[in-house]
Amino acid sequence: MNLEESFQAAGANMQAMVDSFIILLPNLLIAVIVFALFWFGARLLKRAIRRVTRRHRQARNLGLVLGRLSQGAMVLLGLFIALSIVIPTFQPGDLVQLLGISGVAVGFAFRDILQNFLAGILILLTEPFQINDQIVFKNFEGTVEEIQTRATTIRTYDGRRVVIPNAELFTNSVTVNTAFENRRLEYDIGIGYGDDVQQAKQLILDTLNGMDEVLAEPSPDALVVDLAESTINIRLRWWIKPPRRADSLDSRDRVLTAVAQTLVGHGIDLPFPTQQILFHDQTEETDGDRSRQREGWPSGDREVPKPLSIGGSLKQLVLMRQQNQTNGDAPPSRDADRHE
Repeated sequence: MNLEESFQAAGANMQAMVDSFIILLPNLLIAVIVFALFWFGARLLKRAIRRVTRRHRQARNLGLVLGRLSQGAMVLLGLFIALSIVIPTFQPGDLVQLLGISGVAVGFAFRDILQNFLAGILILLTEPFQINDQIVFKNFEGTVEEIQTRATTIRTYDGRRVVIPNAELFTNSVTVNTAFENRRLEYDIGIGYGDDVQQAKQLILDTLNGMDEVLAEPSPDALVVDLAESTINIRLRWWIKPPRRADSLDSRDRVLTAVAQTLVGHGIDLPFPTQQILFHDQTEETDGDRSRQREGWPSGDREVPKPLSIGGSLKQLVLMRQQNQTNGDAPPSRDADRHE
């Protein structure tokens, strides 16, 4: 076959391909229109399901799951119909077989994505927390903004967004601060050892019972929890409603301010931690005399020895060494004499 015959054969093939595309073009346009209709129909179905379930708080997450699953099923159905229009010999079983063959490879390649997807479905179905709940997960705390099939987004209290994979949320512990209507707050406050503990507890309870944001039932309480080094610690416990972060901070501010003012106003001491250091006293008059050396403050009317000065101590040490050297004795060990 010469060059001219090769060009003629190539031109014939291209003409056949163009004729086939022209014949297939109407079916292709119809398939695109059908798939687009199913695509928009799936989005409308998803919105309709979410709109119906949005009125019921407990069914809100279920609506998200059903909406996304119905959207995916409708899009897949539209894809089957579009392929059948373009390729009349195409059967749905062919696509299922193709997906089954490639499913293993896809599963290994997108294992984390599929794991997060399944975890997201289970979270939406089991509802351990819901949208607008305030949760604590590891070092993150905030309000749940959205529960997607791949990840959950929360808005922190300082205005940041945290995206957490659903697999981690499903396999780790999550604290839901707004799971119940009421929430208990507590704080430890220390009073002096010379104060009346029962009077302090009664003053605290009277203050808590007189505040509007503190619930009467369950009733607040004040319990002694620790005999610390400088204080007797009393734990204040009270309940608030609603249990959101802003409400807890406001309640804690008002309660602690009122309790502190009440205790101070009734003469109850709120001491701060103190530490007293007592040195083993060495003075020039008592140096080496174990019977006159003392620890802490002097007892009774005994005369307080003069403190050991640096200059006096050095001078005395030099004189003692000179005297010992003159007598031929070894210099005494002050440390051994003190600590024997």
